[in-house]
Amino acid sequence: MERRDLFKSLAAGAMAPMAAAQTTAQRGMPPLKITDVKTILTQPGGDHLVVVKVMTSEPGLYGVGCATHRERPLAVAAAIDQYLKPFLIGKNCNDIEDIWQSAYVSSYFRSGVTLNNALSGVDGALWDILGKRCGAPVYQLLGGKVRAAVPLYTHTNGRDFPALAEQVSKAREEGYRHIRVQLAVPGFSGYGVSNPTAPEVLKQRPTNVAPSPVFEPTPYVNNTVKMFDQLRAKFGFDLEFIHDVHERVPPTQALQLAKAVEPYRLFFLEDALAPEDVAWFKIMRQQSTTALAMGELFVNRNEWLPLVTERLIDFIRIHISAIGGLTIARKIAACCEFFNVRTAWHGPGNVSPIGHAVNMHLDLAAYNFGIQEENRFAATTRDVFPGAPEIRGGYLYSNDKPGLGIDIDEKVAAKFPYKGPGDGRGNDRRLDGTIVRP
Repeated sequence: MERRDLFKSLAAGAMAPMAAAQTTAQRGMPPLKITDVKTILTQPGGDHLVVVKVMTSEPGLYGVGCATHRERPLAVAAAIDQYLKPFLIGKNCNDIEDIWQSAYVSSYFRSGVTLNNALSGVDGALWDILGKRCGAPVYQLLGGKVRAAVPLYTHTNGRDFPALAEQVSKAREEGYRHIRVQLAVPGFSGYGVSNPTAPEVLKQRPTNVAPSPVFEPTPYVNNTVKMFDQLRAKFGFDLEFIHDVHERVPPTQALQLAKAVEPYRLFFLEDALAPEDVAWFKIMRQQSTTALAMGELFVNRNEWLPLVTERLIDFIRIHISAIGGLTIARKIAACCEFFNVRTAWHGPGNVSPIGHAVNMHLDLAAYNFGIQEENRFAATTRDVFPGAPEIRGGYLYSNDKPGLGIDIDEKVAAKFPYKGPGDGRGNDRRLDGTIVRP
């Protein structure tokens, strides 16, 4: 073929989609419109899940998204039903970016977790619809796979070290290389492992303290350092260990912990500081090489952007629905890539299976993916959410169906109504009665 003919052939191929679009327009086919927005509340497991279903003007075509805020689910549902739904009816489903931006500013005050979760549910549903219309999984719309499956980290815990070591061994046998480890502090409450407060500890309290479990930072820090010493002595350095501080200790003690565990080479130390104390990350980075993950409670860009651009963290841990959904999360991932900050999206049970599907699609397409938190869905949950991502050998696999590849069976979901208005956090207290961050 001559060069001139080749150019003509390539040009014709490039113009084909435009020609098809013009043909569609000439036929007078109306654009795909949002006709209804439905909020579905269900609790097939322990968590209060919030799902959004967006219906369209094409019969049978709809999308689903995750808006789960387990602690205040009814507030999210009210935001969707009373405010977003009337705002969205009649809008073009293809205008995902414009819908996100206009909905984001429609309340004037913005970046609140309730409105962000509501927006996330709609946003996920619109991406699901787009994928279904294109006949492609959402990860293809994001640029395509850069990995075959999504590596996961699993959770282990124990009331004593032998119990923890047994769980770590089991996880390794199941194919996991990345393992979160949490060990109970003898006599005290803590995060990530159930442990009753000992009577002798309660006796140390002053009078008139509200009844509660007792957490103290010093025993926790000492116990955690000892845990990692025992873990490396038993398992060596081939496993990647993760630990969640969960913002529970004062900044100076968080700094001591980060420095003390440095010889044990953690994959990352999670939430060593509270969102209110992020300025301490600069000091922590200067004094320790321990890898740091942060972001579970972030809801706006001013919280995470300085940490990324100043390279003060190694992993971004945002809860995608709390930040506003896939549209903003993909931009966060792209921004982080330029600063070598990897993704580790929040993914426990208080993310619905639809939210896990969103995580997975972004994980598959993001070059700077780091690791994904695992959640094993119970059989009842899978009945409610057909097409939920599959876990095999420490990896999460896409079913490669168009859209997000997951649905919700409303009849089955209705069998699991809420048992209450939502969950609560923050019932641990110091010995003197001071409330501890969750």
